[in-house]
Amino acid sequence: MRINETAAIVTGGASGLGEATARHFRQMGADVTILDRDASRGAAVAEEIGAGFAKTDVTDETSVRDAISAARNHMGRITAAVNCAGIATGQKTLGKDGPHDLDAFRRTIDINLVGTFNVARLAAAEIARNDPGPDGSRGVIVNTASIAAFDGQKGQTAYAASKGGIVGLSLPMARDLAREGIRVMAIAPGIFLTPMMQGLPQEVQDQLAQDVTFPKRLGDPAEYAALARFIVECDYLNGDVIRLDGALRMQ
Repeated sequence: MRINETAAIVTGGASGLGEATARHFRQMGADVTILDRDASRGAAVAEEIGAGFAKTDVTDETSVRDAISAARNHMGRITAAVNCAGIATGQKTLGKDGPHDLDAFRRTIDINLVGTFNVARLAAAEIARNDPGPDGSRGVIVNTASIAAFDGQKGQTAYAASKGGIVGLSLPMARDLAREGIRVMAIAPGIFLTPMMQGLPQEVQDQLAQDVTFPKRLGDPAEYAALARFIVECDYLNGDVIRLDGALRMQ
């Protein structure tokens, strides 16, 4: 599937990896609709790059249905969904203040894992309406995992569990959707220079970069976007997870 023939929805597209993906896809000629909770930022990015925007709570079925309907009306169809919406929670299972807050754990799972699945399943229903290509392909779903799914750190039980779930659903979801000609892939980024990381002191960023095997720097969101585009265009990639981490293996 050529990127300049793609009509993509990008969740979390108002910032970070999602914004980089939305910008890159538009630069390469794709139609894009940004789905994000941040209405002011999302609408501003969409206007700047010539994309559509729909305020979206990925955990809410009605909100996602309405967003997908708006995206279809804006672009005429949907052929790709890139799920970047997510949060990070930092709490130990048992910390100085007691056990991990259960509501915080649930919220992390709800947004990162349930939200991803919610968008993927509803996007799949829309993508399945497309006419098949020469090999029967109708579209692709790209989910965002994390190396925390494999190398979770202290304080990352909720985050690692949510991203591990995304790793686990990639193959069965691809098998579920094979009949409809829809591919499913996941990207597991390492430490990227997202707004959350940019808020850390420079010395902390430098220390994190030193842990990367090579190149010794934080990932550029544009590199995530480029990989997402490659997945869209490479029709034989399906049902797997690609680590994008400079060979970082967290201790």
